Amino acid sequence: MHPRDGGWAGFLLAQLDTSKPLLWVQERMAILESGRVHPPGLPTQNIIHVEARDARDALCAMEEGLRCAALSAVIGEIWGDPRALDFTATRRLAVASERSGVPCWLVRLGGSANLSGARMRWRIASAPSLRNDLDPKAPGAPAWDAELFRARGAPPGRWSIAYEAGAFHLVAASGDRALGEVGRLRA
Repeated sequence: MHPRDGGWAGFLLAQLDTSKPLLWVQERMAILESGRVHPPGLPTQNIIHVEARDARDALCAMEEGLRCAALSAVIGEIWGDPRALDFTATRRLAVASERSGVPCWLVRLGGSANLSGARMRWRIASAPSLRNDLDPKAPGAPAWDAELFRARGAPPGRWSIAYEAGAFHLVAASGDRALGEVGRLRA
């Protein structure tokens, strides 16, 4: 996945409960390198956007947000491999998410796959959209290449998936197991 591939955003946003507010935290470097959130392009207009000075502030804002069960989800974008993003910080986010029941996605842009307390670790990349039956020249449903490279209780795998009619489905499997074995998709 290229650090500036924004396909992960569509993958995450397709899983949102749009009846509740979304907390989206971006650290300054993530904004400089990948761009700022554009609320009119989101499926929900009920968004709380936090621009954090650095990774430490972004992680703190995410953890505070996870204490609020009224949110649909918490998304955090962090650029590179900052010192503040260690196993303890990711474990704190995972525990806070489990306690509140609020999904949390920590998006690592331009970073390496370091030790993490996340329950599932995915690499998500944009894939060509599906064929549009009404107009072959127009884009169809969005698609992604999804690789689960670490998960507790599930072996790694790789899939091509698409989002159509309100649900994810397998486009082409490049692994030897069903997507349903992994559980609900979370990055």
